[in-house]
Amino acid sequence: MTDVPLNLLRRHLLLGGAALALPASALPASALAQSAPRAGTLKVAFLGLDTADPHRHTGSIAVQQVFVETLTSIADDGTVKPFLATAWEISPDGKRYSFTIRENVRFHNGRLLTAEDVRANAVRVRDQVRGGWLSAPMRLVESLEAPDARTFVMTMKEPYGPLLNLLSELWIVAPESEGWAQTIRMPIGTGPFRFGRWQPNVSFHAPAFAQYWQPGLPRAEAVEFSLRDSSDLSLALRAGDLHIARVGYDKLASVRADPNLEVQFMKDTTWWFWSFNNRNPRAPFNDIRVRQAVSYMLDKPAFMRFVAGEAGVVTNQMAAPGQFFWDKAMHDADAHAAPNEDRARALLREAGVNPANTPCRIVSWQSTYPEIAVQAMRKLGFQVEHLALDDIGAQRRLGQYDWDLAPFASGPRADIFLRFVRMMSDGPNVGLWGGTRDAEFDRLVEAAIASVDLNERRRLYLAAWQRAMDNYYTVVIGHAPEPIVNRREVTGYSPGFTWGQHRVDGGLAFGALTARG
Repeated sequence: MTDVPLNLLRRHLLLGGAALALPASALPASALAQSAPRAGTLKVAFLGLDTADPHRHTGSIAVQQVFVETLTSIADDGTVKPFLATAWEISPDGKRYSFTIRENVRFHNGRLLTAEDVRANAVRVRDQVRGGWLSAPMRLVESLEAPDARTFVMTMKEPYGPLLNLLSELWIVAPESEGWAQTIRMPIGTGPFRFGRWQPNVSFHAPAFAQYWQPGLPRAEAVEFSLRDSSDLSLALRAGDLHIARVGYDKLASVRADPNLEVQFMKDTTWWFWSFNNRNPRAPFNDIRVRQAVSYMLDKPAFMRFVAGEAGVVTNQMAAPGQFFWDKAMHDADAHAAPNEDRARALLREAGVNPANTPCRIVSWQSTYPEIAVQAMRKLGFQVEHLALDDIGAQRRLGQYDWDLAPFASGPRADIFLRFVRMMSDGPNVGLWGGTRDAEFDRLVEAAIASVDLNERRRLYLAAWQRAMDNYYTVVIGHAPEPIVNRREVTGYSPGFTWGQHRVDGGLAFGALTARG
């Protein structure tokens, strides 16, 4: 396990009427040159596809982003790049965003993209989608306009700093797509691959789009996603059944030893944490001393070595070491950086708690790492009931708030706000973080996203996180970047900042298969 900071600094907000543009000359050479004829089908496995409606997903951006695109794209360092928008201007007060829509972009049915299409998608997300990633900013929208075919304008009720990053997940779908009025069943996008054959939980086949706007892309005839739940994709990679796939940290040593495979890493991190039940806590876990005792008992370094090996980094914050929103002083003050069983037992005595007479219900996914928390609680003497559930079952049980401790993980996000919003009183998927209801935490986060000054936003986010730590709502264990492995006959492919497998300057559209002799 390394303590070397991850170079993930984000410098992503330009205000005061600044315009950003990506001229044709700035595009990668591989995107401009007419490449060799498309060849082969890239066979990949990342996260599943949970819905055909891009606006209603619950995290499946690894698949859907190859057939739908967005106004902005996230670069490897977390900054924002133009995508379907070639430029934007932001008013000095940070409320009005005027986007120039890229010309000659076609939907998969051949129709040209217009600013009105972008407006229609924003209206649909604002009016029809509840609880998704964009629900918070859409509540702050004052108006959505398309004054001409190439201009889309978003006016916010107040400044909203994360907007450009979050628009990288506002996927643009043709309004004539089947199911638009309710749930989209056959999305018509603008991506390098088309929505093809989908067998839920089995596979998704996406053929190349011949009229894609980036010259020479995509480089493959099709991409086929395996949607089967597999705990070890490295076997399929070795056999050549897959070309690109996520792998577990425990497989890294064997993968690196295979000359046919190459290891890369996503640029943002997955983070591990354990949450307490904050919405309906049962005694004695409503006592801050008991929460402290539990936190002293969990061995963060051992946990991170177990889940991520050398890639793991212990910290106590939502942002990984080296990121702009991470704070070294806060990191150095982590009282739980190393376990302290004596302190844990002393706190329980102080609270008048006898663990032998105290039940502790732990909810988790069906993973191996929650067992570390389970064993720590048993060692402390609690009567542990561990409910290891599938994703749907875990979310349902978490939402019932009849549990005490929940060890989980959460993956990369396009903006740090998408981590903070999960702990707000009305945030999405709040059960995973114990259903926090803290008006002051909400106020600090809301003030952060409304700030037009990046340093002030950082200060407010850190103040909100300090409050979360002081109240032991959620305790962060550490971070690690996700390993992505490709066979060496794959050229041109690289993972990005998040799970999304298509961006303006990289991803599956740039991937090609070459013969190996």
